[in-house]
Amino acid sequence: GYEVSGTVRRVSSPTNLWRLADLGLLGRINLIPADMTDVGSLIAAISQAQPNEIFNLSAQSFVGASFQMPHTTAQVDALGVLNVLEVIRYGDKSIKVYQASSSEIYGGMVDSESLDENSPKNPASPYAVSKLFGFHTVRMYRKAYGIFAVNGILFNHDSIYRGLEFVSRKITNHVAQVALGLTKEKLRLGNLDAIRDFGFAPICVESMWTMLQQDKPDDFVIATGIGHSVKEFVEYAFSLIDEDWREYTEVSQTEMRPLDVARLVGNPAKARAQFGWSPQVTFRELIEIMVEADIRRWKQYKLGKNFPWDVVVGA
Repeated sequence: GYEVSGTVRRVSSPTNLWRLADLGLLGRINLIPADMTDVGSLIAAISQAQPNEIFNLSAQSFVGASFQMPHTTAQVDALGVLNVLEVIRYGDKSIKVYQASSSEIYGGMVDSESLDENSPKNPASPYAVSKLFGFHTVRMYRKAYGIFAVNGILFNHDSIYRGLEFVSRKITNHVAQVALGLTKEKLRLGNLDAIRDFGFAPICVESMWTMLQQDKPDDFVIATGIGHSVKEFVEYAFSLIDEDWREYTEVSQTEMRPLDVARLVGNPAKARAQFGWSPQVTFRELIEIMVEADIRRWKQYKLGKNFPWDVVVGA
């Protein structure tokens, strides 16, 4: 029942909107040119959309790339949040704001089996530092100016629309190519022992909307509460096509981060207690969904049918 507007950056080549097209949503969303680093464009976009709710999902969201692009990451992921809140502060303060925070803000030095909203924050990448700036900015604007702004601290949330630069989709896409005989190359991976909390994106994203429907603004961790290693992910993914993952993968130093976070597992107790959130999809079910989707896409490719450009180039 919502009228939805989405911001897109002006670029010389067509903007990558294949996910919206694949979902049949492209013609149902108002696309408005805007840039998180340009306050004027945000003022114009918000003025045009006249929103009741803003979901700030905009970010340079690849942790590894943030080490190569720290300035861009900070401008979009940190100052971009400030820009949105400033527009609301001097405009319509009745607009509710969801800020996509990140489990990466905790970093790798936290001595805890699971992380909640009050766990210490110790970011270990330019991406995480920028997200932590946004996190505290939201809290400050909420207290200082009475803006209904919330932080959703979502741990890994994956789906068939995950970008190829992320390890989960990198794995399932490679599994699909192996299954159909489309590649003989080995998949290069980084730290196989890294443990993450892998959730299913559609269920996690539903919580974003739910946070804005609460009586009072607050921050929430969204996670499954169960950790799995990258090794477990790749092992099960290849088992779905009856192959030994060790035959098709190799550890590469080029895939290692300058600083790595060994374990990130969340505690969603607060969200469960306040609005009944639960992950619903298991780790193995998630992998099965993603592998099946990538096999279907590559089958379409073999038949000469159109398919998302992302499959080939990781756009």
